[in-house]
Parts: sequence; structure tokens; C-alpha cells
Amino acid sequence: MTIEGPLRELGIHDVFQLLDLSRKTGALRVTSELRHNEGTIYFDSGVIVSAEIRSNPHPLGALLLRTGKITEADLERARDMQQRQGDKRRLGEILVALGVITQREVERQIRFQIEEVVFEVMSWNEGYFSFNEQPETRVPTEVSVRIPVEALLMEGARRIDEWSRIENRIPHVGVVPSLAPPPESGGGELDLLPPEWEVLALVDGQRSVRGLATELGRSDFEVAKTLFGLESAGVIVLVDPGNTKRSRGGPPSPGGDAAELVARAERALQAKDLDAARAAAEQAGSIQPHDATIHLLLGRIHLAQGRGSTAAEELRRALRLDPQLAAAHRQLGYALVSMGRFAEAVESWDQWDRLAGRTPEEEAQRSDVERARQAARVFAHG
Repeated sequence: MTIEGPLRELGIHDVFQLLDLSRKTGALRVTSELRHNEGTIYFDSGVIVSAEIRSNPHPLGALLLRTGKITEADLERARDMQQRQGDKRRLGEILVALGVITQREVERQIRFQIEEVVFEVMSWNEGYFSFNEQPETRVPTEVSVRIPVEALLMEGARRIDEWSRIENRIPHVGVVPSLAPPPESGGGELDLLPPEWEVLALVDGQRSVRGLATELGRSDFEVAKTLFGLESAGVIVLVDPGNTKRSRGGPPSPGGDAAELVARAERALQAKDLDAARAAAEQAGSIQPHDATIHLLLGRIHLAQGRGSTAAEELRRALRLDPQLAAAHRQLGYALVSMGRFAEAVESWDQWDRLAGRTPEEEAQRSDVERARQAARVFAHG
């Protein structure tokens, strides 16, 4: 059995939930032409057991070596047993048998690999997915690691909330940290946790957030969060190379590109060129994935195209990033009505009504919202 389609019609979170609820076993492939990337997530009875991605394959041996869990000699010995001695066991199993690493550490590293692929794919709002059922024996796994989908969806939502807090200082993973000049007073002793010292030790003014994460074998998210704390404490400074280039007459920064794409999408939406509007908005979302207003714009476009379910997903994503975004509550009500979920639509409009500080443009929508709310109440109780 094959399940496939564009992500603009069935959001990636819905795909994960569908495979979880139906207890599917097989491979989910998600491709993004915009990002020139492809990820594959393997399921066993609805539970995620393995994952890989083209842009960052994270071979287990290289990951263990980079994080200092094994030595070059350990890795060469294990590979020799596989290649020359014909040992059919996987690399992780061999390293555990040699006593150079524990089973628990291998499982921890593999879980990290899987989670980072899943969180990357979960951030895509354009592309194409295809799920093919296949026997469990064809699922490539180093060891038995089983991660419930619900846990990853919850963690993904938490990361979106955290990113929204730090993205003013770290708008993308290309930002480069460097050590701050020492204070004239000399300052006191640094009181840092071990993970903070690990990051700080590699800050050289050359490595980006992504570069540090790769070197440490940690996630972009965790490294960015640590750097945000170090910058808040005045230990480091953060430089956006894109903004530096712009000040020297170079290409615009990622934020500037996103603003231009949003303006293009708004013009196309007003002209009712909905495909062009969606393409521009999706491109803006790939540059600034944690901008609530871009997800609101995508929700409006999908709603105009008659895709209520996808519109609702984008609007809920906007509200996770900014619960006070009044227009997202209003538009979500219309999206829910298009799906026949009238009671939920009324709740969304009630929330819109309770928000303080709505813009004059939002206040001008009051009579339309009230008419729609009254009609939805009738249908909800009919």
C-alpha cells in the first residue's frame, strides 16, 4: 500500500499522526525541491525506528568519533572486522562487543540521529511525501530504538516555541559566534555548566551555529539555545554574515529576502494568483520558519485555495509561535468552518473576541465575524 501526495494538501504533522494511528510499518520519504533535500523515516507498527537525511547523513561511526566516544583505532578495528573478516553484525553491535562503548550510549546516539532528521523534516511546509509499506526486516537499524510519534510531535512544538524566543538573536544557523572583549573591570569568574563550556571552547569567530553543532555532534537547536544564553551573559557576540554582506553592498540578508517574498506573496494573493502567492510564501517560510506572520499568510492562501485542513495547520502553527496573533484566530475559525467543525470555529472566534489590543483592521472585521459565529452556532447545535 502506498500513501503519497504534496505537503500543501496534507501537512507533515498529519502524515506522522496518520502513520501512528494506523500502526503502519514501512518507509516514509519526504522530498523538498526548495531545499534540495530528502529525508526517509522508517516506521514499525506506527513507531519510528530509524531515519536518514541527504543533507546530513550522520554515519554512526563518524558521529561517535566526533563526539569522543570512540577512537580512530576503535573505528578502524570495527570496520576491519566487517570488511575483511566478514563480520555481519552492524557497526554499533561490534563496538559494544569490543567493549569500547556501552549499548546505552549507542542507543542514545542513534536516538539523537533519528530525532534530528524528524525535527528537520517536520519544519518543511512544502514538498512531497510518499509512504511505502514494507516488512520490518527491511528497516535499517543499528540497534533497537523505538520512538513514539506523539513524543516527537510534542518536542517539535516545544522547539518551535523556544526558537521563537531566541530567533531575534539567532535568526538562522549560519550566525557566527565569537568571544566578547573582556570587560574593563576584569569581571568575575564564569559559572558555566559543562555543555556550555563545551560550546564555548569551540567558539573561534569562524564556525557557525551549524558548524559547532556538527563538530559537537549535537543538534542545531541545543547549540543555538546554549549560544543564546552565553550571548545574554555577555560572554560571546553573535554576527550574522548575511547582514554584514548587506552593509558592504552584498546580497540581502535572509530576513530581507523573506520580507521581499512576503510582499510578493501578498501582491499575488490580492491579484488572486494563488499558486504564485503560495510559492513565494513557502519560500519565505523556508528562510524564516519561526515567523508567525508567514504561517498566517500561508493559512490565508490555503484557505483561498479551498484547502481548509492545510490552512488550519498553518494557522495553528502561527498561534503556537504567537498566541496573541488575532488575525490567525479569526482565519482559523473560517478554516474550521470549511472542514465542518463548527463548534471549534466558534471557540476560535470567541478567543479572537477576548484578545485585547486588536488592530483597527481586525476591529473592522467584527460584524463579519459575529455573523459567521452565529451561523456556526446554529450548525453546531443542528
